[in-house]
Amino acid sequence: MINFSKVSKVYGGAQGVRALDQVDFSVAEGEFVALLGPSGCGKSTLLNLVAGFEKLTEGEMLFDGQAVSRPGPDRGVVFQEASLLPWLTVWENVVFGPKVQGLMRNEYEPRAHEILKIVGLEAFHKALPVQLSGGMRQRVGIARALVMQPKALLMDEPFGALDAQTRLSMQQLLLEVWQRLKTTVLFVTHDIDEAILLADRVCVMTARPGRITKEIPIDLRRPRSIDDLTNSEFTHFKAQIMTEMRGAHDPH
Repeated sequence: MINFSKVSKVYGGAQGVRALDQVDFSVAEGEFVALLGPSGCGKSTLLNLVAGFEKLTEGEMLFDGQAVSRPGPDRGVVFQEASLLPWLTVWENVVFGPKVQGLMRNEYEPRAHEILKIVGLEAFHKALPVQLSGGMRQRVGIARALVMQPKALLMDEPFGALDAQTRLSMQQLLLEVWQRLKTTVLFVTHDIDEAILLADRVCVMTARPGRITKEIPIDLRRPRSIDDLTNSEFTHFKAQIMTEMRGAHDPH
């Protein structure tokens, strides 16, 4: 589904800042992969390359077998801030993408109703973003991405700005949504617990220039819930990843 082969990204010309260096990894169809690493290591840059927001400097990056040249509806993106259109209702925000794409109402409306129900916002379809909590706005952002039926969902620290309780609630929601839809997910986070709870595999990145230093399969049973945060298997994976993260901060 997503394949990186010796991918590098340099900002500011040949002598500029090297954000990524010789990155090799892949994400299979239906897999949930978390990118974990120190701040500034290039996690978001990798995501932006897949999204088509940036272009690589060296190497090859394929999405579904094709080189990415621009953004497209086959890749849904969820940012840290939901960035909703404040003058539109929840419903209007969710169906904005399909309308812009010129899809027929009978194509996208049943899907939009289903997604709003899945994320628990069916009763708030007429609300404006200002009337919603931070977690609810982020649910709208997820619904807006999913209604396009993307082949992959790209999530850039989507719960980073939320309080701890809301963050746990959103993690549980995402687990339930992914379990139901099985969309391919590439998820950027700096939170070890979040990465273990959500992902099939955690890719640990070095400090800049970013490289994948370790890929750790998370063999916890599914379906998962936030109750798994306290079990012994979870603690084992956390200790392993913390060891890798200490090395990632100073790979030399």
